[in-house]
This record gives sequence, structure tokens and C-alpha cells, in this order.
Amino acid sequence: MAFLGVETSLTGRRWVGPGTEIERQAEAMAQQTGLPAPLCLTLARRGVAPDEAQAFLEPQLRDLLPDPRGLRDMEAAATRFLAAVKGRQRIAIFADYDVDGGSSAALLIWWLRGMGQQATLYVPDRIDEGYGPNEPAMTALAAQHDLIICVDCGTLSHDAIAAAKGADVVILDHHLGGETLPDCVAIVNPNRQDESGELAHLCAASVVFLMLVEANRQMRAEGAQGPDLMGLLDLVALATVADVAPLIGVNRALVRQGLRVMARRERPGLVALSDVARMDSAPRAYHLGFLLGPRVNAGGRIGAADLGARLLACADPHEALAMAERLDQMNSERREIEAQVRDAALAQAEARGLDAPLVWAAGEGWHPGVVGIVASRLKEATNRPAIVIGFDGDEGKGSGRSISGVDLGASIQRLAAEGLLLKGGGHKMAAGLTVARAQLEPAMERLAELLARQGAGQAGPADLRLDGMLMPGAATPDLIDQLESAGPYGAGAPAPRHAFPDMAIRFAKRVGTGHLKLSFGDTTGPVLDAICFGAFDGPLGAALEGHNGARFHLAGRIEINEWGGRRSTQLRLEDAAPAT
Repeated sequence: MAFLGVETSLTGRRWVGPGTEIERQAEAMAQQTGLPAPLCLTLARRGVAPDEAQAFLEPQLRDLLPDPRGLRDMEAAATRFLAAVKGRQRIAIFADYDVDGGSSAALLIWWLRGMGQQATLYVPDRIDEGYGPNEPAMTALAAQHDLIICVDCGTLSHDAIAAAKGADVVILDHHLGGETLPDCVAIVNPNRQDESGELAHLCAASVVFLMLVEANRQMRAEGAQGPDLMGLLDLVALATVADVAPLIGVNRALVRQGLRVMARRERPGLVALSDVARMDSAPRAYHLGFLLGPRVNAGGRIGAADLGARLLACADPHEALAMAERLDQMNSERREIEAQVRDAALAQAEARGLDAPLVWAAGEGWHPGVVGIVASRLKEATNRPAIVIGFDGDEGKGSGRSISGVDLGASIQRLAAEGLLLKGGGHKMAAGLTVARAQLEPAMERLAELLARQGAGQAGPADLRLDGMLMPGAATPDLIDQLESAGPYGAGAPAPRHAFPDMAIRFAKRVGTGHLKLSFGDTTGPVLDAICFGAFDGPLGAALEGHNGARFHLAGRIEINEWGGRRSTQLRLEDAAPAT
């Protein structure tokens, strides 16, 4: 039965509340622990038992961090890395151009700096070189270096790794591996086919961090001391959230500790980036995913591929500020380019039909730096896997995003093996591809077929899952702080959402570019403020602004609004339904 009887909300979604078993578990937890009922519902939904609640609310990294040697090739990777450090050999870092690649590279650079050493940073140009190691770059790096460390890339780069003659290569990655691996010193990747999959949720920066844990362990065994690793967790946290890794297990502990490190404002690059993004509160996972991450990514998307990594590795505050301002400007340019491509892609996808197992669009000259973001927008709008491809001549470069339960990366890899793609790979939830123009239609048709076998296309708009009901007077800053203790929230750990039943709209006004500001309450109690971003992109804005005294069930996430030195509660409104 739909929660509050909402079978179809204003955004077309069915509301789903906690089941009877979750409610029973939450009630038992509240009685046993004395924790507030809304927090217990959130914990029960996360699968936390009453006797585990306290440990979950205060996760200890030392209890959750896996043994690095549980990953294949880890010991060999750290041993070769330390040999290069001890021998003062020339080290090059070949990094992907996104946040995860930049953070991974910065981790190594800061650690080496702590040892009084340097490394060469190389980040390929997205347009000219594409993703991952390429033969010319690896040949050139090998001629000048003894060790090349590929981070967030390399697992499928057989020919490029083979081109690094005269240098050793270590790969620290997390992308889906193939049946065979490149020939090199070590490939540490939780998504190798011969791994158990227990750590498949790690991003590349976490793999790099574990390699540094193993390096420090080997140094201690020899009576030496390595650089402090806990102080590097702000970089791991940024990469984990920005790469949309699920915030479960050790990932959750890494991000929580990393947010504490970031709050100390000790890394010049992140301080500068926070300031240009006008972050005026303690960092949360939201800030990493929506304020900092896109700015770090902007260089790799539309111009200076290595700028994000250089900012994260920068030790000089003045240089960091200049780089952060440039990335902020690039991010604004990226948004403009994205808006143009998004409108064209959505129109094309709608003409093709949005009820198929795969939603896709392809266009001439669409910037390869924004196709992934646009694919994500299409996926969110349709609750279906989406692919967006930009063509330049006879070759198109595209990016895809998937929905829960549908492995896009494996399907893309299969298409490449079948010869329908020039190349392709990725994760379950995100993938990249290169396709010849003549193969576009057959490739997309075959991909739709593979995804349909996994259940893609069978779902309507995603259900809105709610943790329960609240009244405006219960939505206090104290409750929000308590709910935050069960976080951080993000991929794999959705933030708690609550419904406010049978509310009267007391005030509603359109603000900014299509947003809605409102306040609501019941007949006699307190009034709560709310903000609905993008309200007028869909039916919510018009319905609530022109309410004419009608009452509504309102749903969303309660949060702290900090303004002018004051902390107040507001609802980030996501959906509504008429209260009948």
C-alpha cells in the first residue's frame, strides 16, 4: 500500500514508506537504545541491528579498513614503489582526468613530498588522447622514468602498457577488468576478474590509499617511519563521493574521517576551492559531490586536463587560489555547454521514445566533456540506463549512466568484444565508449537488448522511498544533527526523507531561475520553510505556487540552513501530492 495513499504524486511517483518489519525493528531499537524514533527508522532501513547502533553511529576506520594484502599484487606494488623511493628513481604518475584520478595522483604526490621526493604528473587530454594510457605518452614517459604508476586507469590498456619499454609499470585502478591483464609489475584492482568482489565498491583513490598503508607497513617492518596517512583522507573522501562510490562499509568510514580532516582547512587546494565555491559551513558529502567535485572535474572536461590534480597536489595557497578561480570559471563554461547539449539530447531521446530499455542520443560536435553529465540527467529523468555520444567525423565518444540492478559496464565491454564498439569499459553504474558512425544504430540496438535482459525498461518513474512522517515542530536542528550521525549520505546510502502530511501552504514565491521558496504548517503548530530547486522544470512549481488554499502532503529532506550566522531548519522539497 502506498505511503499516505500517494500512488501517483505530482512528479508521477509512488510513495513508499518503511515496511512493517522495519517499523518493528526501529521501535525495538528506540526502546533498547533510547535513540529518537526517526533516527531508529533510518538505522533500521540501513540494516543496522539494535546492538550495532552505537558502533554504526561512531564507525572506527581501524575496525573497518581491510588488510591491503587482501588485494592481489598489493605487496608487489608497494615493494616496487618503495624500491623507487629508496633508490631515488624517477617516478611518473599517469592519472585519469576526473576527480578520482586527480585525487589518486595527489595522494601519491603528497606522500612522496613527505619523503622529500617528487614525481612527474601526466594527465591525458580527454579530446586528443581519450581515456587511459596511450602508446605515445607511455613511450615518452618510459624514456624518462624508471617507474610509471597508472592511477584510476590502465587495467584494459594492454598495448599502451607494453609500449612503456625500459620502465616498470604499476596499475592502481578500480575499473572492470578483462579476461587477460596487461603485462606489468602489479595490477591492484578490486574489480579484477580473479578478485572476490568484496572490495568492488572502492574507488581508485581508496586503492591508492591502501597501497600507501602497505608501503608504510613495510617501512615500519624495516624500522623506518612513513608519512602520516590519516591527514590524506580528505582526498580519499572527495574521490569516493565524487566518483559516486557507495557509502557503505569502509567507504563510509573513509568519508566520515575525511570530512573531519577537510574541516581543518589544511590542504591549500581544497581550501581555495571551498572558498571560490562559497562554502560557508562545515563540509558534508553534499559539498563534495555537488560543489567541489564538479569544479575539480571541470578542467578535464573542457580544457586543462591536469588542472584538477595539480590543484589537489598544490602546497602554495596563492597558486591554489589562482587554479581554483580558473576551475570555477571553467565550471561555469561547462554548465553552459552542458545545457545546450542536454536540451538537444533530451529532444532527440523523446523523439526516439523514453520507454525503451535504453535511452540514448548522439549529436555532431557534442563536447565529450559533458556527455557523461547529460547521460546522468537522462537517466534521472527516465529511470533507465542512458548513453550520450558526441561525434567528430566518423568516430563518436560517449558516456553512459545506469540504474540500480543493471550492469552497464559489463554490457559495454561485451559490445566491444563483439566488435560493435571501437573500445569501451567502466563500472556497473557508469561506462565510456568509442563507436564508429556506421555502427551506431546496431551498437545501440544490441546494447538495449543486453540491458533489457537485466530488467532495464520495466520500471516506471522511480518510487520515492520515505522514512516516515514528521510534523513541522519536530524538524529541529537537534534532530537533523542526530540524523547526520547515521551518514554520510550518498550513493548506496540515500539520505532520510520524510513526509509532512496534510500541510497548508502559508507562503510561496518563485525565486532565482525556476526555484520555489515556500513555508507551510498545519492549522495551529509551527511553520517550516522549504526550498524546491528546479520546481518550475516540472509540475511542482505551478501546483504549489497556485495552491488556492488546497492542502498537500509534502516530502523531502530536512536540513540546516545557515544564513547570517543563524542556523534554522528547512525542508529541501522533492515531491508533493494533494491531500484528499
